[in-house]
Amino acid sequence: MLDAFSKTVIAADAGGSFVGADDLASLKTFISDGNKRLDAVNNIASNANCIITDAVAGICCESEGLTQPGGGVYTNRKMAACLRDGEIILRYVTYALLTGDPSVLKDRCLNGLKETYSALGVPTSNTARAVAIMKAAECASYFDEVIATIS
Repeated sequence: MLDAFSKTVIAADAGGSFVGADDLASLKTFISDGNKRLDAVNNIASNANCIITDAVAGICCESEGLTQPGGGVYTNRKMAACLRDGEIILRYVTYALLTGDPSVLKDRCLNGLKETYSALGVPTSNTARAVAIMKAAECASYFDEVIATIS
């Protein structure tokens, strides 16, 4: 994962040119939007436990069979795994938001996620719904990336 500055320099270097006015304007916008991204990341980090538990509680309320014997979150171990996965997804969403680049989310979190869930028998529709509930908290486009990948 490269930051916005490195990408700009590498692109200019590959073209055999200097960083131009358009590149500098783009970087200036990236910097000015940085405070908004930092505020969103701080908000998510401060409320991460609530965001995750609300999402898992939400899918459990919507699909009561999940907490019944044989359900996806019936045992403490399955519930803990669900909360852990929600935390991992939320963490990588915040990384992507902080950098303004979804590549870290795609490369480190989403690559093979659907296949892993399918192999483990985890219903991806419930996972996608939990992520949709988390999406209500912040930065919708990155959550959309997760939902599209696992659906």
